[in-house]
Amino acid sequence: MSAGLGIHDPALFVATVFVLNATPGVDMLLTVGRTLQHGRRGGLAAAAGITAGCAVHALAATLGLAALLGSSAAAFGVLKLAGAAYLAWLGLGLLRAAWRAGPAPGAPAVAGSPASTGAVAATPGRLFREGLLTNLLNPKIALFFLALLPQFIADGASQRTLAFALLGAWMLLQSALFLAVLVLLAERLRRRPLQPGLRRGLTALAGAAFLGLAARLALSPRP
Repeated sequence: MSAGLGIHDPALFVATVFVLNATPGVDMLLTVGRTLQHGRRGGLAAAAGITAGCAVHALAATLGLAALLGSSAAAFGVLKLAGAAYLAWLGLGLLRAAWRAGPAPGAPAVAGSPASTGAVAATPGRLFREGLLTNLLNPKIALFFLALLPQFIADGASQRTLAFALLGAWMLLQSALFLAVLVLLAERLRRRPLQPGLRRGLTALAGAAFLGLAARLALSPRP
């Protein structure tokens, strides 16, 4: 990051992004959940979709489109409800997977297998789209970029747009690396032998968490 662009406190920016990434939310829940269900490849696909969705929001904030979204109560409300509905759909899908999971009577569950995780065959493309949509349909992310990044750009900066884009790119890179590490940690947990009942419980807990996040998004006021 260059001071010539008017960017200040880069170390604080890096620390802020890390705290945001480490705060439990939709991105963390989806990445861990899909890794536990579908392995490292599935987790990385979901993480890539999340990063792509954030990139769209960062670009929109750089171009000023997020400001238009923030000024329109109707547009914000429609996008917010669509995002809440999608999160609820994901949560219900996880609850259904937990309900239907379980090995046949007398058959041991193999760690990491669909029977033990409640997983349904999913392509990386589908998991990528899930991560992409969870971000694209959340208008608060676009407004978050618009609110956070200017705090690290000097008022008199001569190239504010370039500085905004640079901070957004750094945030995306750092977030992508954080999610990749999260996938590796979740993959290690996935390989540990767990009782089928515990795996079903974790899947159900993730589904309930998605429903809670959907309700929180649906009821949240416009910033």
